Amino acid sequence: MTDEPTSPGGPDLDGTVSWRELWTETTGHLTGAGIAQASTEARWIVEEASGMEGSELVLGLDSLATVRGVAHLDHLVGRRVAGEPIQYVLGHWSFRHLDLLVDRRVLIPRPETEQVVEVALDQLDRLAITRPSGHRLTVADLGTGSGAIALAIATERPSTHVWATDRSADALAVTRANLAGLGMAGSRVRVAEGSWFGAIDPDLRGRFDAVISNPPYIAADEELHASVADWEPVAALVPGPTGLEAYEDLLAEAGAWLAPGGIVVLEIGATQGEAVCRLATSAGLVDATVHPDVAGLDRTVVARRQS
Repeated sequence: MTDEPTSPGGPDLDGTVSWRELWTETTGHLTGAGIAQASTEARWIVEEASGMEGSELVLGLDSLATVRGVAHLDHLVGRRVAGEPIQYVLGHWSFRHLDLLVDRRVLIPRPETEQVVEVALDQLDRLAITRPSGHRLTVADLGTGSGAIALAIATERPSTHVWATDRSADALAVTRANLAGLGMAGSRVRVAEGSWFGAIDPDLRGRFDAVISNPPYIAADEELHASVADWEPVAALVPGPTGLEAYEDLLAEAGAWLAPGGIVVLEIGATQGEAVCRLATSAGLVDATVHPDVAGLDRTVVARRQS
């Protein structure tokens, strides 16, 4: 008797169930776990497990999943049903024009921070007009986490040189992984470990055109949803009792690191605008203003060093 041919991974890879059936089954599991966008998340999980995306998945829904593919799907579904955020389950998430690696070492990139970047880009464009022709704007993203802000700035404004800093070596490992996929824009990003300005070459004091940060701003006694409190890094969320401690540290030093006319752009909690503006003014910065997000909530504080 001759041996029958097998797939390269062995006979256990021969499929018996279609990806369409698995999508339906996954939707049922997620619905049963109380997940609001069950069908959408099920599709994302099926895409991740199958390696097919978009139109490729649509065309391949009736193909049979391998045993290995089903096992991978089951693992992802189990994590999601246990409450792990979908972003960590998938291992990546979109942020503006980027697809970023994310895991529990870093905060999940959020749409609100995309809007902070929008404010920062507008401010950088206004600032560029006042700088000499050919000037390359030097920007710092302090507490970069996944690198979301830094890499968005670098890719969307080719005239920038960006420092991405974080005190967490684990977070910077994620930053570097994302930087590796950035292409030519990555050559204009410098990654450095340290707390706030302590990570930056001292020779650059007084030379930054912009300092941008989404720092920890949750007060210690503020109640967080379990999907945040149980999964995301606490050090990136809670700076201390009041939630203002990171702003105090950043703004106390910002003026010394900014070039004349340079700007600070900070993401804030919805109730912190007035307090952060006061801190900026007390630190010698001027024109401190609050910018709302698309929901009308205070989201960004911008201030500048006197020209």
